[in-house]
Amino acid sequence: MRVTGGFRVLRALALIAFAAYFFVPMLAMFDFSTQVRGSAPGRTWDNWRFMVSDEDFRSAIVTSLLLALFTVVLMVVLLVPTMVWTRLRVPQARRLIEFLCLLPLTIPALVIVVGFSNVFSWVTLLLGDSALTLTFAYVVLVLPYAYRSIDAALSAIDVTTLAEAARSLGAGWATVILRVIVPNITGGVLGAAFISVALVLGEFTFASLLHFDTMPVAMASIYKSNGPAAMAGALATMALTTFLLLGFTFLSRNRHQQGAGR
Repeated sequence: MRVTGGFRVLRALALIAFAAYFFVPMLAMFDFSTQVRGSAPGRTWDNWRFMVSDEDFRSAIVTSLLLALFTVVLMVVLLVPTMVWTRLRVPQARRLIEFLCLLPLTIPALVIVVGFSNVFSWVTLLLGDSALTLTFAYVVLVLPYAYRSIDAALSAIDVTTLAEAARSLGAGWATVILRVIVPNITGGVLGAAFISVALVLGEFTFASLLHFDTMPVAMASIYKSNGPAAMAGALATMALTTFLLLGFTFLSRNRHQQGAGR
């Protein structure tokens, strides 16, 4: 297909428009977060240092990061073996698994939290009132998006043939899943992990209504008294999410290049 000069100009204008749409609000947030309170002239990094110096905010950030890590681990441990096993052994249950995984997408978060409140009383009784127990709720929250990402990766490979070949060579089911299937769906798993991290770091409804202090809840509380500090926290969250996206993208690209080079 021949690329004309008009198409290049239109493409450049579209890229500039998209870049402005994303970066202008972020620049405004950065400008607001570095302003000196009271409309005094000059710039200050006090609002950014507040994220580290304030013990409650720092604790909320660590809690959110741990929640993101535990949610990704539990999601992968639960979802990947289940989806692979369903495709290999009980394909007739595939639609049921898909329906159950996508169901949280159709239910408002507020309704899910109300339903979880009674369950969480038992979770709190058994595991304590740590905010990390939100991991169980967040795994349900990320299921629809994680399922789609992993399902697309599984659909791109012949799972049955790979499994039968490995089994014919004496591999057990754990080896089939961990050493044969998972390396071929790394891109889908990484995509599911990134979506999960982004959702957990920005989730507010579950944590607020269940009375746990996570980073979004802390930012909403700080915003009432120190808007620039809350804005610095929001911008840092977006920067962290962008960094993770770039990391996952390069990691997935390197694996594809290594696979193509073999």
